[in-house]
Amino acid sequence: QCSDLELAEQFLRERINQNESVIFLALGTDDKGLGFTQLYPTFSSVSAQSSWILNDLYVADHARKQGVGEALMDAAKQMAVSKGAKGILLETGNDNTQAQRLYERLGYQTVDDVRFYFLKT
Repeated sequence: QCSDLELAEQFLRERINQNESVIFLALGTDDKGLGFTQLYPTFSSVSAQSSWILNDLYVADHARKQGVGEALMDAAKQMAVSKGAKGILLETGNDNTQAQRLYERLGYQTVDDVRFYFLKT
């Protein structure tokens, strides 16, 4: 979708101020951002455990293929493990094969035994 920097900044600020998400930021040696990932908690009454939804993974073009995405994904996994979470759920576009290769290399698997639905409001 089209970028709206002002709306995105407001949304992220609210999530941070309300303690509703966890954000990991990768910085270069010059302290400039290389990428980030953002996760949101969710809970399952069936398993009586929390899980995390990895909603964003972004790596700047100039920082790609340097391990930044993998480092961010590792930080997310370590956080989920430390909190005793059941796991991490993420989604990606069918055509985003570069991200799919990363996720699969890190052990993420597609879920075949459930069907996800979305109600647009």
